[in-house]
Amino acid sequence: MPPDSGSPASGPPADASRLVVGLQPVREAIRVHGNRVARVLVEKSDSGRLQALGRFARDQGVPRVEEVSRGALDRLSSGVSHQGALAWAPALVLSGLSEVLASADLAAVALDGIQDPQNFGAIIRSAVALASAPILWGEHSSAPLSPATFRASAGAIEHAMLCRVPSLRSALQEASTRGVNVVGLDAHADTRFCNVDLKHPTVLVIGNEHEGLRRAIRRSCSTLASLVPPGRIDSLNASVAAGVALYEIAIQRELSGR
Repeated sequence: MPPDSGSPASGPPADASRLVVGLQPVREAIRVHGNRVARVLVEKSDSGRLQALGRFARDQGVPRVEEVSRGALDRLSSGVSHQGALAWAPALVLSGLSEVLASADLAAVALDGIQDPQNFGAIIRSAVALASAPILWGEHSSAPLSPATFRASAGAIEHAMLCRVPSLRSALQEASTRGVNVVGLDAHADTRFCNVDLKHPTVLVIGNEHEGLRRAIRRSCSTLASLVPPGRIDSLNASVAAGVALYEIAIQRELSGR
């Protein structure tokens, strides 16, 4: 790999579409997109992991693989922890709501105002790993699809079905009219989540990190359920709650043979 010359060669390529930062996110972007990844930069070092990443990128046909200084990566990563690796990958493809709701064994996650990219990315990671669950979110008051979100997903976003909708409330109402069970997590609900039948098409709704579900979203849910008994703690972190709930969905469906 050619060394960093300090020239504009270490900047984004002309056809750059999406910046991916971090060892695992970059590796997964290469694994999924191959030579459609426009460029990979790795830190110039003796790290076997970084050198292996560079070889992997070349083997997968990435057209430009370069070694650059840590300072160059620091400048390009905009504060996101890069672990010595950075890439420009194809833009993510967003799915339509009808496509998401068409699945006969739907288990989706709807995010109501999740604003922390770490939570957003961690939820995507759990959704892909535990239930191959599509992610729905409203286009307003939500964390963006950013390098920080991609980094927190640890590459899972490359495998996720993503659906950004103009109105989350309308999307949930549409799901309900199609017979989908829309289950909102609410720390104060009387119904325990483990007692909800999750074997049929389900959309799990996760509220904002600080305020929980908005009133309009609560009204759009078929069921409100809590993960833990009242009195122990007020609530769980949004990404932790999503992971626990997705695991319950996966277990119920595995036990039922779905």
